[in-house]
Amino acid sequence: MKIGIGLPATIPGVKPEFVLEWARKSDEGHFSTLGVLDRLVYSNYESMITLAAVAGITQRVRLMTTILIPPLRNAGVLAKQAATLDVISGGRLTLGVAVGSREDDFLVAPALYKGRGKRFEEQLALMKRIWSGEPVGEGVGPVGPPPHQSGGPELLIGGVSPKAISRVGRWANGFISPGSPDSLRDAYAIAEESWKAAGREGKPRLVGAAYYSLGPDAKEKGLGYLRDYYAYMGPAVDYMTQTLIATPEAVRGTIEAFSGIEMGELIFWPTVPDTDQVDRLAEIVG
Repeated sequence: MKIGIGLPATIPGVKPEFVLEWARKSDEGHFSTLGVLDRLVYSNYESMITLAAVAGITQRVRLMTTILIPPLRNAGVLAKQAATLDVISGGRLTLGVAVGSREDDFLVAPALYKGRGKRFEEQLALMKRIWSGEPVGEGVGPVGPPPHQSGGPELLIGGVSPKAISRVGRWANGFISPGSPDSLRDAYAIAEESWKAAGREGKPRLVGAAYYSLGPDAKEKGLGYLRDYYAYMGPAVDYMTQTLIATPEAVRGTIEAFSGIEMGELIFWPTVPDTDQVDRLAEIVG
């Protein structure tokens, strides 16, 4: 199982140079992927622009949105942005995508919240046509540049409902989600069923994610960030704080637990904006 690390680009107050230094250290270490979270109504850096900056200072590590919300965006523009980023990075881009659930993000975009699932699938169809070099419509297209990866960047579908997960077979290369091993095992079964129903060979890729903080006082700092980031959930924010991994033993235990469910990759999202968090996690997973 591969181990990736998130970028601290979603933690309020972090400086751009700090995000880039984090990316450099991660690229030099044991991590397979750099992930970035996507929010609109929050004090975070925009996902695609952040990955574009990171692409220019890294050589090896893959770049992943974990996840991006296409219904907040124009699909044609997003397809061109993704293809460009894939070319610039030498084919290192993975797009984790989902419909999104925060209504305030849609109000600010602005984009319609109702019907976003149907629109999401229409966006995926359009982006795939663009990435494949097909005309978008009569007298329109093709749209370049051609992605480095044939047919476009790797696509991972995120979500928690069976309907969301079942999109994997029709549209994506795999499934991405945080959660416990048991919950992801059940979700992956739905993804596999959709994969078989679509008549595809092999199996979809499974990527999990978990929050972490390591070192003295790191747990309280991490909990503070999670309470702020998930404040919109109301009392349910307590569930998110309970998922925080805050000791080396917990990191090892999490890796061991996920290794048993055919997990292809596990992304550890940071909650504390200190570069020693990269070193501490690398020492454990190395």
